[in-house]
Amino acid sequence: QVQLVESGGGLVQVGGSLRLSCAASGRIVSSYAMGWFRQAPGKEREFVAAVSFSGGRTYYADSVKGRFTISRDNAKNTVYLQMNSLKPEDTAVYYCAANYYIASRSGSEYDYWGQGTQVTVSS
Repeated sequence: QVQLVESGGGLVQVGGSLRLSCAASGRIVSSYAMGWFRQAPGKEREFVAAVSFSGGRTYYADSVKGRFTISRDNAKNTVYLQMNSLKPEDTAVYYCAANYYIASRSGSEYDYWGQGTQVTVSS
């Protein structure tokens, strides 16, 4: 089992920044690819970013490319999502997820999920 706990969400103004953290515990987390997803009220969950188990490969949704950066520190069993130039449409609950195989854009391929952290961008 892998346990994931997100933190770092909050209320920020348009153009501001936040850094989300996802602390992992359980199995050898460094063997897992990690992803960030988000879900806004009334909308389906969508892919945000993913990172390979080594951290060498990263993937982003077009809507966040150039503004968000995913990274991981395997020594700390933590994955980060640095979010800059935030927009109102970034408002959502953000979830981190772990996938034993590949850094996928599909949420259905992830095995473990955190409880989520709320990000609200006010205009």
